[in-house]
Amino acid sequence: MTLSPSAPSPALAALGPGVTERLARARGDLRMGVPVVLAGDGEAALAVAIEALDPARLAGLRALGTPELALTGHRAETLKAFACDGDIARIAVPASADTAWLRAIADPQDDLRVPMKGPVRGLYGGSGALHRAAVLLAKSARLLPAALLVKIPDPLALAGEYGLTFLRLDETLPAMSRLVPLDDVVAARLPMALAGAGRLHIFRPDDGGDEHYAIEIGQPSRDLPVLTRLHSACFTGDVLGSLKCDCGPQLHAALSQMGEAGGGVLLYLNQEGRGIGLANKMRAYSLQDQGFDTVEANHRLGFEDDERDFRIGAELLRGLGFSQVRLLTNNPRKVAMLDSCGLKVVERVPLQVGKTRENAAYLATKAAKSGHLL
Repeated sequence: MTLSPSAPSPALAALGPGVTERLARARGDLRMGVPVVLAGDGEAALAVAIEALDPARLAGLRALGTPELALTGHRAETLKAFACDGDIARIAVPASADTAWLRAIADPQDDLRVPMKGPVRGLYGGSGALHRAAVLLAKSARLLPAALLVKIPDPLALAGEYGLTFLRLDETLPAMSRLVPLDDVVAARLPMALAGAGRLHIFRPDDGGDEHYAIEIGQPSRDLPVLTRLHSACFTGDVLGSLKCDCGPQLHAALSQMGEAGGGVLLYLNQEGRGIGLANKMRAYSLQDQGFDTVEANHRLGFEDDERDFRIGAELLRGLGFSQVRLLTNNPRKVAMLDSCGLKVVERVPLQVGKTRENAAYLATKAAKSGHLL
């Protein structure tokens, strides 16, 4: 077969990945330690997540130029480094630094054992847009929010030569801030011990990310406020019965109340560990064992107090045909988010269950630092 050099037809052009698909590829690449190409603000760089970086790729990056380390402002504060770009710090990487040094800067597990990791030297001047995008990508891949970047002169040529994912910031950043469309894939009848008769709906995001679930108890009217719970996935609490949190008891109590009320909707959102993922949640637990509270642990890892996106819950409720809810929650932020998304919260229904000796300090921190009404 002879291939014509003529321009591709619009129909064939549609076969290629759009920005959403390239973002999904980039997240997968970062998790495997493969660099991605970022371009914007008149410059370009190769970026790789510190957590997955190996010595061979570090050497390859150094062959292209001088690497720079990007961290969040929270992680930089722990290291006594100045976040010159507000929420992002750019750190000079010593010529002698290896992957172990980079990992020690990014991962706080050894902060108490080896408190002096520096002094680290901050980098100033120019734009931090590429660095910020690299950290956001690492976060969205559920990795430690730290990345290594090397500036490059010809991003398209390098991406093409080595098969690297290419992302333009003017496309990527808006796409990352938008709510991804959710497809209602399937629903089926599901009888439950705590709630009785119900239906389980599976919603799949268009970006290839984690699916979310809606459990519809009974046959709630679409014309009346529905008893609703936005429940973030908690493998340790919901499945293992962990005593370090109140998630499992809240899940069970919500299902029971909906069953007793004759109807309700429980949204099970796959945003483990307040949106940082199970691996990072376990890192936070390890820091809590060292004496830090849950918020301090998140900050030392480089995350915000809460990285969840409750717009997903509003989208699922609208998809199911609901516009008014009685919200089972102790978290005013959930109420405010649903209200801002056009869902009317006619009542906040407290859900104060599951307090144990092991989680008393955790609940106190949620009340004092995160505003939960406990």
